[in-house]
Amino acid sequence: MSNLVAVRDAAQHDFREITRIYGHHTLTGLASFEEEPPAEDEMLRRGAEARERGLPWLVACTGGGAVVGYAYAMPYRLRSAYRYTLEDSIYVAPEDLRRGVGCALLGQLIERCTALGYRQMVAVIGDSANTASIGLHQKLGFRPVGVLPSTGFKHRRWVDTVLMQRALGEGDTTTP
Repeated sequence: MSNLVAVRDAAQHDFREITRIYGHHTLTGLASFEEEPPAEDEMLRRGAEARERGLPWLVACTGGGAVVGYAYAMPYRLRSAYRYTLEDSIYVAPEDLRRGVGCALLGQLIERCTALGYRQMVAVIGDSANTASIGLHQKLGFRPVGVLPSTGFKHRRWVDTVLMQRALGEGDTTTP
């Protein structure tokens, strides 16, 4: 499917589908540690916050224009020393998993964030058994840097957090 999707900046009218996709993953999966799906107005607020920071919030669309996934980057942490490091988030519609949508989104997100001058990207992945997300990130140059055991409790079980990281642009080889 990746040949059939286009990645573009999210528009306000995309947030109904973004909310649906995220709601599914919130309720059924472990990728997000949120337990209640946020409403569309909250998702719009989050998208606006990313735009206010000059950060990308992207959607993948089919040839017919249907949104099949989204990805965005936000600051990894808010303290000033982290200012060159971002955290990525990617969610794909359940009916479009394992079709290259995540790869198209993450690839474009990495390109955009590199062009903005960021130097590191961190993936904070819910569930050490989330082989799809771990594999996607490895495919696009992330390396495992740690596991935080049992940091979440969702769906009546303890859940690990997997940390992965990749350099953007020159990474730490030069000063910004």
